Amino acid sequence: MKPSPSKKKTTSMPRVLAGKSNAIPDPARKQRIQHYETAVRLMHEGKYEKAKAALEALLSNDAGDLVDRARVHLTACERQMRKNAISFLSPEEQYDYAISLLNTGYYEDAREQFEAILEQHPSADYAHYGLAVMHSLISHAEECLEQLGRAIALNPRNRIQARLDSDFQEMLDDPRFTELLYPEVL
Repeated sequence: MKPSPSKKKTTSMPRVLAGKSNAIPDPARKQRIQHYETAVRLMHEGKYEKAKAALEALLSNDAGDLVDRARVHLTACERQMRKNAISFLSPEEQYDYAISLLNTGYYEDAREQFEAILEQHPSADYAHYGLAVMHSLISHAEECLEQLGRAIALNPRNRIQARLDSDFQEMLDDPRFTELLYPEVL
C-alpha cells in the first residue's frame, strides 16, 4: 500500500453565492472611492486644477488600492494643465484672446483675462472697455457703467467707440449710459 499524499492546507477566499459577498464593507475604502470618482468627474468637466488637488489629497491620505489609478490621473491632469497654459507676447494679444472668449460666450474666462491684464497694466483702457462690454452682455448695468467710465477717463476715444458699439444694446435705455456717452448734451 502506498502512503497517501499529505493534504495541503490552502486558504480560500470566502465563497460568494448569487453575487453576494460576506465580506465586511470597509467605510474608509468606500470614502476613497468616492474621492477618486469625484476627481475623475472633475477631470471630465475640464476642471484639471481641482481634479489635481483632489487626487493629491487622495494620495496623501493613503489611497490604498487606488494609488496607481490616482497617479495615472494625476499625471494626465498635469499634462492637460501644461497643454492648456497660455502665454501671451503682449497685453494686446491677451486682450484679443479675451475678446474671442467673450464672443463665444465664455464670460468668466474673458473676465479672468481682462483682470489679468489690469493686474499688470492698471491703465489699460481697452481692458476696462472689454469688462464694460462683458457686463453689458450679461446685463450688469452698474458694473458696465463703472468700467466704461474708467475706460473713457483713461482714453476719451472710448466714448466714441462705445457710441458705435452694438454690444451696448442692453444699456441704450439707461439714462446714465446716455449721460456717460453724450456729456456735451447736458
